[in-house]
Amino acid sequence: MIERTVPGRVRIRYTKIGRIRYTSQRDIARAFERTLRRAQLPIAYSEGFSPHPLLAFSLALPTGCESLAEYADLRFSAASEVPGGWQVVEEPSEADLQGIVAEFSRLMPEGVDMVSACILDGSEGSLQEEVTSCDWIVEVTGMATAQLEERVENLLSADEVPIQRERKGRMVSDDLRPGVLSLELVGPGASPGALRLHTELATKPRGVRPSELLRGLDSNLALARASRQAQWITRDGQRLEPLTADGELLGQATAPVGGR
Repeated sequence: MIERTVPGRVRIRYTKIGRIRYTSQRDIARAFERTLRRAQLPIAYSEGFSPHPLLAFSLALPTGCESLAEYADLRFSAASEVPGGWQVVEEPSEADLQGIVAEFSRLMPEGVDMVSACILDGSEGSLQEEVTSCDWIVEVTGMATAQLEERVENLLSADEVPIQRERKGRMVSDDLRPGVLSLELVGPGASPGALRLHTELATKPRGVRPSELLRGLDSNLALARASRQAQWITRDGQRLEPLTADGELLGQATAPVGGR
């Protein structure tokens, strides 16, 4: 059997577009596990009574939303008994690293496509802990352009934007304003009558969902489409992507965000 090499740790960037957007994060995790088995990749497992594959995802994508920038960190082990012909090494070949991307793209459900992969050295923090904000394209209906522009200006100039949010199974009052880092009406949306907003929403201390942004703007607005364009890690005043589309770890975006 021809041996292929894989690093001990790897980060994968992938997209979630189309009908697959209605699939939950839990189901996506199950799809990853099935793909790992089918590709016979030597994924490492946790110890204990109920071992589970050692893969960690970035911030959960709300069901119904698309994304151009999702991430998963995976750990592989030479002790794995999976007979897939993969050898765990410190420096795998570039061809085999891209082979992992190709295998995932081939075996994952339609709409989930792998973009790039890179080697991790183990010093990286948790994706869920490191990401501080996300860029979104949000398309809405139910309001004319001039009205929506006014609502955007009102929200940005407000000191406080109270909304009702669900927290631990109950509704609580919360201030939306600190979580909206930027917001702009950029033009018409893809569907008739829709308008497109570009926004950066914070993930800490509590993340803001596109649906919550709409409640802060106007209850008459309806969400037509939401697409996560980027996830950002803040380091020394710079916004960095966990992994760029070109495969650069903690790199700057190579193209303006918000085009799709």
